[in-house]
Amino acid sequence: MSVLRAVNVGRPRPAAWTTIGRTSIDKTTVHGPVAVGELGLAGDEVSNRRHHGGPDKAVYAFAREDLDRWADVLGQPVPDAMFGENLTTAALDVNGAEIGERWRVGDATGDHAVLEVTMFRTPCQTFKAWLGRNGYDERAWLRRFADDLRPGAYLRVVVPGTVRAGDPIEVVHRPGTGVTVTSWFAEVMQRPLEVDHPVSG
Repeated sequence: MSVLRAVNVGRPRPAAWTTIGRTSIDKTTVHGPVAVGELGLAGDEVSNRRHHGGPDKAVYAFAREDLDRWADVLGQPVPDAMFGENLTTAALDVNGAEIGERWRVGDATGDHAVLEVTMFRTPCQTFKAWLGRNGYDERAWLRRFADDLRPGAYLRVVVPGTVRAGDPIEVVHRPGTGVTVTSWFAEVMQRPLEVDHPVSG
């Protein structure tokens, strides 16, 4: 069963090492219910509104399985939220999700949220610098992240609600176009997409 492993939020903090002098990539895992509205999670705020946030990038999801893969590559543990994700998932095919796919997070009979996959995450210099400041090997990070073809998914909030760690995640709609997070990312980043390229989940 696909589940929500962790819910992570962050507010702008001063960061002289970024282009705009602040960042929200340093997120904290929340224990307990978190409200989800049109612009994202309660307690989460975007720093760079030019490139992040808005209804189509309200929530960012990344798979725990992919964090584990990066831990193997980088040679040290990668905790939940380290990649700046709002939702750390488990047993969910985040990168194989189709654009327009919808997920129900939470019990169908309770105060759940419905989220729609809109696009992939593009790696940026802030992401690279953040890893370096936390002791990871950030050399050629943008290229390495792009080559991996597992960028995680941005989500639109279709039905506002409440989410919490441990909630089940169910795919309630799949448009059937075949355009996935990975395939679109590969096309835009001009990376070869192999048929047997493994994805999370």
